Amino acid sequence: MRRRNSRQIKVGGIAIGGDAPISIQSMTNTKTSDVEATVAQIRRLEQLGCEIVRLAVPDILAAKAISAIKNQVSVPLIADIHFDYRLALVAIENGADGLRLNPGNIGSEEEVAAIVRAAKPKGIPIRVGVNAGSLEKQVLEKYGGHPTPEAMVESALGQVRLLEQMGFSDIKISLKANDVPLMIKAYKLMAAATDYPLHIGVTEAGPVRTGTIKSAVGIGALLADGIGDTIRVSLTGSPEEEVVVAKEILQTLNLRRFGPVIVSCPTCGRCMINLEKIVAEVEQRLTTVTQPLKVAVMGCVVNGPGEAREADVGIAGGNGQGLVFCRGQIVRKVNEDRLVEALFEEIKKLDQEACLR
Repeated sequence: MRRRNSRQIKVGGIAIGGDAPISIQSMTNTKTSDVEATVAQIRRLEQLGCEIVRLAVPDILAAKAISAIKNQVSVPLIADIHFDYRLALVAIENGADGLRLNPGNIGSEEEVAAIVRAAKPKGIPIRVGVNAGSLEKQVLEKYGGHPTPEAMVESALGQVRLLEQMGFSDIKISLKANDVPLMIKAYKLMAAATDYPLHIGVTEAGPVRTGTIKSAVGIGALLADGIGDTIRVSLTGSPEEEVVVAKEILQTLNLRRFGPVIVSCPTCGRCMINLEKIVAEVEQRLTTVTQPLKVAVMGCVVNGPGEAREADVGIAGGNGQGLVFCRGQIVRKVNEDRLVEALFEEIKKLDQEACLR
């Protein structure tokens, strides 16, 4: 799919926009001033594939803690600032790689200018973050007292213009809402209005199950239209789960590959093996495989052989037995209780081939 042509910025060593890969972000839910707990969580996020981490900075202790945290992790850190411009200045002094703020709630233009003067020489970008639930009073009144896509875009562009007037253009923009159609339309309007890179997500998406669905629909719809340069899935739960979901969204759209992808059929009356159990075992064992393979686990002879042939490696079950495929060819027939083991024997062979290339 063709991506929107956006300008490129950098957060630490991570490029955002242009032809850079769509990056994955998350946000810690520890107290930032608790350095030990925050570092431990960031390291878990790093291991899962998170590329940028945002930290809440509600006070001076949190702002000052960024230095100690940064010394112990490798991903860029973004300071999330609201209301007090001095927190942004302290965060910059302590090594923040980026800022997320809403210039409209920081205070006077001079206070925003102070942030710009500190951020610009260090190449620290600013994300202008607009949420549907916190639009300026005058903008809301103009659009009938309710957040609309047009109101969100007007609010964000007004803040962008303020930064531009101060000679600052190292900007990315977000327009988040928990109403998915509202969020999608707002981002589409913004994508047509500017070439700044866009950070996309559904804010306050909810608990893991429903939040995953809302995020997949909202983020996925935009990415499928080529809109979006970096993403954050917002779930009520562990940030680690956010990263897993984000990776699946990108893999589903063939925008990034992080490891194996499982193709498995829904169970039906034709299924002749314990497919649910087999898929669960395959999924668990694939967590140690890093090669970007397409793995098919199919339950019957109707669609199974065809789907398995389209995968790099796969199995298709029968009546107590099954076929093992590799790159479109049947390589063996085994009993049901040997299917998973036979599958991973073939995966090991493919890993060895990859290492020899």
